[in-house]
This record gives sequence, C-alpha cells and structure tokens, in this order.
Amino acid sequence: MARSGADPDGVTKSGVVGIRRSHRFLGGLKAATRVVFVSHVQPDPDSLGSMLGLAHLVEQKLGKPTLITRDGLISRAENRAMVDVLDLDLTRVEDVDWRPGDAVVMVDSQPNTGRHTFSDAVPLYAVIDHHDTPGDLEGVPFTDIRASHGATCTVVTKYLREQDCPIPERVATALLYGIETEMTGYPREANPADDDALLYLYPLADKDQIAKIRNARLPHSHFECLLTALQSSFVYDRLILSWVDDLPQPEQAAEVVDFLIRFDEVDWAVCGGVYKDQLILSVRAAKADARSGDILRQVVGKLGKAGGHDRRAGGSIRLTSTAASAIDDIQAELRRRFLKALKIEDVRGQRLVPLREMLQNLQS
Repeated sequence: MARSGADPDGVTKSGVVGIRRSHRFLGGLKAATRVVFVSHVQPDPDSLGSMLGLAHLVEQKLGKPTLITRDGLISRAENRAMVDVLDLDLTRVEDVDWRPGDAVVMVDSQPNTGRHTFSDAVPLYAVIDHHDTPGDLEGVPFTDIRASHGATCTVVTKYLREQDCPIPERVATALLYGIETEMTGYPREANPADDDALLYLYPLADKDQIAKIRNARLPHSHFECLLTALQSSFVYDRLILSWVDDLPQPEQAAEVVDFLIRFDEVDWAVCGGVYKDQLILSVRAAKADARSGDILRQVVGKLGKAGGHDRRAGGSIRLTSTAASAIDDIQAELRRRFLKALKIEDVRGQRLVPLREMLQNLQS
C-alpha cells in the first residue's frame, strides 16, 4: 500500500528508490477484464477529471475497456456544464452490470464514509484520494492517499506523466479544471505538486472550454435558494450560519457558503439545508489551519457523516422526521455544537441583512 511504503516520488523511507505508484497501480490491473471507476455522491470536477484521466491511462497503457460512473445527481451548474462541454459518458452507478472480471477503482473518496450509494459488497481494487478522511481501507490491494495534495487530479496527472502517456486536450481540460476548483478560496489549499500540475496542463487544455464551464448559466432556483439563505443568515462573532429549509439540489448548500465566506467580517461560513430526507451541511473557512473537516466531524458526531479539507468540508445527516419542529430541533443542536467547537459565546445571532432593510431593497 502506498501509505506504508514509498513517498510520491517512489523513494522508500530507507532511501532506496522503489517502484513508482503508477507502475504498481497498472500492474495490479493486468488480470482485469474491465476497469470501473467510482467516486462520491454528486461527483465534482476533481472526481470527474480524475476518473477520466485514469480511464485514459488504463486504455492507453493496458488496452482494457473502462467505465466511468456517476453516483447520484450532478446539479451544480458548472459541474453539469463540465459534463456537457467535455461530453463525459457517465453511467449511473445503480445501472452498472457488475462482472466477475471487473476491477473497481475509487477516486476522490474512500470506502465506508457514507458518501456512496453502491453496495459495500462491490470489491475495490484501488482507492486514490487526497482527503484526510478516515475511510475503511482494509483489504484494498492498492491505496494512494495524499492528504498533502490539494486535488486528486494532481495525483492522476502525476501518474500520466510518470507513464509518459500523452494527455489529449479533452483530458487535460478536465484535469486542469478539476485542480482549479479545489484551489478556489483564500488561503489556497495547494502544495508545489498542485502548481506543477497546473503549469504542465495549462498549454494542453482548451481554455475556451474552461471559460464556458466556469461561466455556466444559472437556473432560477439558484437565486431563490440564495435569497432564502440570505434571509436566514445569522452572524455569531466570526461565524455566519445559514439555514435553507428546502434545498432545490444538495450541492446548493456549497454554493451558498462559497458566496457567504466572502463576507469580510467572518472567518467561517456554514450552510445547512434540507434535501429530501437529509440535512446537507457545507462549511468554508477563510483562515489557515482551520481544520474544517475535523471541526465538522466533531460537530456532526454520531448524527451523520462528515469530512473535508482544511478550509472546506461537507456532511449529511439522515432525518428521522421532516416535520418543521424536528428540523428546528436539530438545527438548534447543530448551532450549539458549532459555537462550542469554534469557542464562540452562545448568544443571540445578528441577522446578516435586517428584514426591514431586505424588504425595502426588494420593493425598490
């Protein structure tokens, strides 16, 4: 396993040059008849780009058929645009016809973290990820978890370069955009390997396509959700907390906090929203060493699942009841836990935008 042997350049702890991880990854696939790639629910650009890049590597170096899957919805406008613009052929994971000779590769996620809908009985050959999320890796033949990297696409780019595999424009575009989306926000969550990958991919990628993806048109529901979030946003010292009782799509909680974290009087932004029978949580931080993933795991505890990075995190809680009173109770408990975890005094929050001022702006 990659965690216990070599570093990213294939050098063991004893200083002896070992076999590169990309060689070991490909070597373990020689007996497979097909390679199936899976990721987390609501796959994002990093997971989509990683699956596409690894599928290209396997096809070019091993000549084996591949299958890229989609677990759940892809609802964020930019992510849908990425699928459309790059013509990504995605198979719904529930529609996969699992075969005895399949080798299953999980990217940008880890097993048994509550972020997947396919059966745990599906055996994994490999897990390639950059999240510092405690997953169950026991029995997985190949693992490459690089929490120091800002994006899984960076790891995949390194694999392609190690194998001298030419990267076509479409694949380079997906990898570049996948890395870029993980680097958003300030301070950036990146290391020199991420910047090196960006510089390598930039001349190979289609910048017009990336611009088209970045500037995807937004549906009416986006603005309705944002208005609701603003109406229910409260500031507690350096934390802004927003609740959306009815999320049009699960990914819109992340869109809300991406917007709110730019408020210059806070270091933390949290959005909680109800989608079907789940409470979706998204967190952003505007400070270094924030440990957002750890904080959210601490807050959620046994109520649900959570994980993430230093300054970005997400989670979900399955609701036993969607009655307004039950949702109010869990929101109150989560608010209390967030304030305690961030060492903020538990006092009445201040509205981000006073209702009277908001109504006046709407009428003008």
